[in-house]
Amino acid sequence: MNSRNDPGTNLSRRTFLHSLGALALSACGGGESSPASTAVSRASARDASSTITLSHVANGATDISISGAFVHPGLLHTQADFDRMAQKVAAQASPWYDGWQVLIANGYTNLSRSPRPQVEVDRGGSGPQNYPLLYADIAAAYGCALRWKISGDTVYADKAVQIMNAWSSTLQRLGGDSNVDLAAGIYGYEFANAGEIMRSYPGWAAADFAAFQSMMINIFYPINVDFLNRHNNTDITHYWANWDLCNMASIMAIGVLCDDHRLFDQAANYFIDGAGNGAIAQAVYYLHPGYLGQWQETGRDQGHNTLGIALGGAICEMAWNQGIDLYGYDNNRFLAGAEYVAKANLVQPDGTFLTVPYVTYTNVDVTQPGFSTASQGTIRPCWALVYNHYVNRKGLAAPWSTKFAQAIQPEGGGGNYGTASGGFDQLGYGTLTCTRDAVTPAAAPTGLTAYPSAGQVVLSWWGVANSTSYNVKRAAASGGPYTTIASSITDPLTYTDSPSSGTWYYVVSAQTSTGETANSAEAAAVTAVQLHTCLTFDEASGTNAADATGNAHTGTLVGGASRVTGKVANAVSLDGSTGYVSLANNIVADVSDFTIAAWVNWSGGNAWARIFDFGAGTGRYLFLTPKSSAGIMCFSITTNGGYGSRNVNGNTALPTGQWAHVAVTLSGTTATLYLNGNAIGSATDVIFAPWRVGPTAQNWIGRSQYPADPFFKGAIDEFRIYRNALSADQITALVQAA
Repeated sequence: MNSRNDPGTNLSRRTFLHSLGALALSACGGGESSPASTAVSRASARDASSTITLSHVANGATDISISGAFVHPGLLHTQADFDRMAQKVAAQASPWYDGWQVLIANGYTNLSRSPRPQVEVDRGGSGPQNYPLLYADIAAAYGCALRWKISGDTVYADKAVQIMNAWSSTLQRLGGDSNVDLAAGIYGYEFANAGEIMRSYPGWAAADFAAFQSMMINIFYPINVDFLNRHNNTDITHYWANWDLCNMASIMAIGVLCDDHRLFDQAANYFIDGAGNGAIAQAVYYLHPGYLGQWQETGRDQGHNTLGIALGGAICEMAWNQGIDLYGYDNNRFLAGAEYVAKANLVQPDGTFLTVPYVTYTNVDVTQPGFSTASQGTIRPCWALVYNHYVNRKGLAAPWSTKFAQAIQPEGGGGNYGTASGGFDQLGYGTLTCTRDAVTPAAAPTGLTAYPSAGQVVLSWWGVANSTSYNVKRAAASGGPYTTIASSITDPLTYTDSPSSGTWYYVVSAQTSTGETANSAEAAAVTAVQLHTCLTFDEASGTNAADATGNAHTGTLVGGASRVTGKVANAVSLDGSTGYVSLANNIVADVSDFTIAAWVNWSGGNAWARIFDFGAGTGRYLFLTPKSSAGIMCFSITTNGGYGSRNVNGNTALPTGQWAHVAVTLSGTTATLYLNGNAIGSATDVIFAPWRVGPTAQNWIGRSQYPADPFFKGAIDEFRIYRNALSADQITALVQAA
């Protein structure tokens, strides 16, 4: 078993509607068609100057490809942004003018400052650490660029150009130890932003601008892309999220600076679906109720945790200015992370901190069982950007980011952030550059999700900017009539309902100073056991395996897969070499509590064959193996590779040469493994449900996500997936019905 811990020894992801099926213990027929799920767009075009092409890629996510002319300037700031800043500063309007005063008082924008370019810049290692010379000059160039764009005074433009020309004519390489990856990432995106602002200045000679572009793409970019591709040949979970994020930010910024769509696409797609911890699905490691998104470095320290928001926000803003909505991707997943980090680090009037929920995080190096208070209260100049996008652009509620932004304004920059800290890891000046006039608040709460958990229904939603509280309403039929079941909800925006068994429909409204808003879009949850997929393999020929529920979850026989006499009628026979059954993309992406059951006749063989394995590669999956390296049946589910998996180990291997019934259930955080109707293992810490695994396009019966694992050899019949957990008696009934 390669590249993971041995599990034998050791929503929401998206807005969705839980679809309907019919429970059938003795036969697979009788299912109803599933209603379509409600999905959040992964990216949306916002600017007519850009053409965005979306296509599905191998792991089930969406591929971003942007073509047409880039917007210039179009990284952290557009021309419209500079026009707004100039107008507000000229009018001495607060808080923009307050931010301007901080900018002009910063010594890094002093015209007497001389650049100090180096042939080689080193970060880490045993040699001299001269990287502060680079980041100081970047801060100076950026600050002077802002002063020119806002005031029109060309002496600051000339100073910015002088600094950039000095570096582009001198710098030949970045060096040091692995920390050079941080230097190339952080200073790469920052320097590219300074260059992007200045590209329209007539006093910057075309040849000099080209030399600056050449420096960025030939010295910074190769280190950025090599890191994302190789991670220095370490396990993919080894590096913290910020290492990925800074290199993504640099690649994206250099792509726009150099009009290279390929680079921009690389960064945007890695943010959506990269394997490393900086991709948003891993960076926001776990969504707690109320969309509090536990950031990946939460168990490490809060200095690094807050840096993740600064870097992630920069990526989202640069993408937004080119027509890609990474802010809104996956139901505002970045906002979930920002709200969690803001709430955990904002000092209360009494000097204390609020608590946030936490689940244990594990990677190849560490297990972190609790929230780290190290550096708690770290203040970085990143909150104005988050607050202004979600509240003043989108009209959503972001209460903790809002409080943080307002508490620390005006944000400085260039190593002098006023009330903020954080060295030179971010450019700063967010109060000046990001503040926007408020827009009309959203008309209703958005992003409502409802998922079953141990018979209850957990609801979460995004709020309205001017709301004071929220009402939760439930109906027994889609479209109502709705009955209010909870009111006066303030924080967090979540409610847990305990309805009877059935299918329930929910909406949420907001109370504002002027009355009640419209209802949110409807979300539904099934608390009854309902059949989701049933493959009988009873076809006489062909490669299709029909879904007897009518839900169109058809399987496809691949390679050495054929039909033989089964436990009930026909079964699929897998040759242990190339044979497996491929199921539909995202087969369980809208499933929470579940039961997966089948009749299995295993011919035996090496450990780690799969009865089923649904996933998106070796980082995100759920599987059942007939025998682990410990010699026992094992169920495993993870969103962070083998090191972060939650496992249920049986007390025996699957018998060979005979038909045996296997099942695994999940109810809340309790998973149970059954063999021939008897529970053979259970675990109460299984915090991951299938919907948390995310998009999957490698959903297989008889094949593993890990290429080195053996294919299953034997036969499988009556493969079933249910919504919700069957009881022990219902599992027994399945066994007896065959």
